Amino acid sequence: HRVLEDIGERSKSTSPNSQLSPPSSNGLKSNLSQADYTERVEKAKNYIREGDIYQANLAQKFETPFAGCSFQLYKKLMQVNPSPFSGYLNFSNFSLVSSSPERLVKVHEHRIETRPIAGTRPRGQKEEEDRVLLVELLSNPKERAEHLMLVDLERNDLGRICQDGSVCVTDFMFLEKYSHVSHIVSNITGSLAPGARVYDILKSVFPGGTITGCPKIRCMEIISELEPVVRGPYSGSFGYIGFGPYMDLNIIIRSIVICDGTASFHVGAGIVADSNPQKEYQETLDKATAMIQALSR
Repeated sequence: HRVLEDIGERSKSTSPNSQLSPPSSNGLKSNLSQADYTERVEKAKNYIREGDIYQANLAQKFETPFAGCSFQLYKKLMQVNPSPFSGYLNFSNFSLVSSSPERLVKVHEHRIETRPIAGTRPRGQKEEEDRVLLVELLSNPKERAEHLMLVDLERNDLGRICQDGSVCVTDFMFLEKYSHVSHIVSNITGSLAPGARVYDILKSVFPGGTITGCPKIRCMEIISELEPVVRGPYSGSFGYIGFGPYMDLNIIIRSIVICDGTASFHVGAGIVADSNPQKEYQETLDKATAMIQALSR
């Protein structure tokens, strides 16, 4: 396994927390208590046992009053958690501040690429603790099985719009380290079939399997049942679409929405048959850390 250049090196001044308590300061509140979230994890596991799905991503939503400048918040988030698919969007009625680490799809000269992330651990306080966490992440049977399942899902998505035999996994289960969490990532590519249009590509790959689950449609139905509010921009995508076709779109995670004097964000975890509800809840808090710190600055 190869470890990519540590993006989190640029934010060493921000120390990660290996265990977090449910946030309560600065007016930050979740739409789900810890008990509510873990109860929903158990319900998702029941759907898995009954054969409806193999895996589902369940999210909770945090929000807090916000009266600052959304662009300044974006700059703070980039200092805390620099990420390769980040961006700032300012509309008439809301702003989106994103530090996304994940690419949904890239198309260039009829080559298509997707880059699923599945598998997370918090960063260690010290180098040795960090190393132990990374070794455990890559060797964990649950994390490996979940990641492989989602790689297969994305291979199938690309297979619907690519030339026969062209879809391949070019990089499998490598590590990327960010300021507060580390992820398992894979890279999947293919050659677009003649006549594949932008519409066909988006219909095949959107939304990303890592933030819905497998199979996608049934997972989205279950997510709609179990999550008490709609996701909004979270788990959507932004980027560019050009002629050719050319495109590069992210997945909107690690992102904050500013609207009507409120800052809100979602954080989720992938639920599988042997998920530990408390650990899945903790994973959502680990993913929330950078956004909480940016909002607290």
